[in-house]
Amino acid sequence: MKGMNKIVVDILPPINVEKEIKWPTQSEQPSSVHSSLKACYWSRKSTPIGEWGEQQAEAKKWKCFGSTNHRPVAIRFCYAKMPASYSVAKKATKMDHLQILDSLLKKDYDRRATPTNHLNNATTVYCELYIRSFGSISPATMDYEVDLYLRQKWQDERLKHADITEVLDLNDPNLVKAIWKPEVYFPNAKHAEFQFVTVPNVLIRINPDGEILYMLRLKLTFSCMMDLSKFPLDNQICTMEVASFSKTIEELRLEWKTMNPVIMGKGLKMPQFEIVDIVPSECQESFQIGNYSCLVAEFYLSRSVGFHLVQSYLPTILIVVISWVSFWMDVDSVPGRTTLGVTTLLAVSSQSSAFVFCALLEFTFVNYMWRKLSPEILRKTLIPDGVNGDVIAKGATQQINEQQEEAVAVTVVKKVILTHGDLSGHVTNKNMIMARQIDEYSRLCFPLAFALFNVLYWYYYLA
Repeated sequence: MKGMNKIVVDILPPINVEKEIKWPTQSEQPSSVHSSLKACYWSRKSTPIGEWGEQQAEAKKWKCFGSTNHRPVAIRFCYAKMPASYSVAKKATKMDHLQILDSLLKKDYDRRATPTNHLNNATTVYCELYIRSFGSISPATMDYEVDLYLRQKWQDERLKHADITEVLDLNDPNLVKAIWKPEVYFPNAKHAEFQFVTVPNVLIRINPDGEILYMLRLKLTFSCMMDLSKFPLDNQICTMEVASFSKTIEELRLEWKTMNPVIMGKGLKMPQFEIVDIVPSECQESFQIGNYSCLVAEFYLSRSVGFHLVQSYLPTILIVVISWVSFWMDVDSVPGRTTLGVTTLLAVSSQSSAFVFCALLEFTFVNYMWRKLSPEILRKTLIPDGVNGDVIAKGATQQINEQQEEAVAVTVVKKVILTHGDLSGHVTNKNMIMARQIDEYSRLCFPLAFALFNVLYWYYYLA
């Protein structure tokens, strides 16, 4: 092929390698070709390296391998120095890196020992949480669900090699088992699931300098002990804990990543809560068998008022206001006022139910005062029967004589009452007048008391 030359690179024993390299044409010469070729190939002074062409390429080939006084340097060094015009298949290079990695794992690598075990120092592991979803907190079960990525990073000099020149991203489960990993767990997790769809969600990234990134995706249910005394205007603090399971603090130390150790997914929202703040901190768990390093991420949550304002507060306020309608109804409208009071009482199940209950008690007291008459008044009371118009005063008088001087609650008293011989129809009984005055005072006192209650309520819960 024109513009292509097959160059046989003779590596020092014990192996021989053949590589196909695109030989740049004269118009495609990079400025660094001269220095690059010096590192790998050489020629006698009579043949300038900067001249190109098929004949010169063949000449360089002869001079490169025909001279016994010079030897080429290592092939990997040659490729590192080659300009961009030389194309070597990356797949082969990565396969070389994987072979080197396999050789490192098979040679004097103990996955049970920490990377700094030979130094008698604790291995530091930097952790990071990336939260994809944050489920709503359940007051009934005192827990919440999250879907997160746990990222752990540490330095393992045993996997550092000069010939590994690029980052290796691997998700091979066998490789995960072969290398050392920090044995961490979540102390306050009630349930955990590892994600397998569509492949095991695990990643091992090995950097040329020996830095290891271990990332896996988990679905977890964390417990969260909540204080619901201020519900639904409560604020909660829920935690995520990460701790070492088997290595004590002398062998393994967990630390949060320096910048943004806990990251929330973009657009992440909850139906009833808002995340006010996230505070990462370090802790230490002490047991009889030793002390263990741990990390805590505290989530400060505030319940959304708008949701409960529409679902709870506005309906409750309207029901309480409706219960005040009974103050404008007639005192003797027993069925209407009773139905209104009981209905509003059953419809409210919060702190405001006390006002509806008090309105029902007010009607009970007012109705009793309205129907309570003294014997002296009843002796002169004529009660016309609504059916045949007969006047029945005799039976009522006998009943009053039996009660002597005590006040009697008469169930047959009608609106038409004649007191002290006054036939004008004006009510002069003090109990009846007091009953009406209580209704009039309640029209003002109940709204004022409810307004004062709201001021104190919102000040206490929002302060």
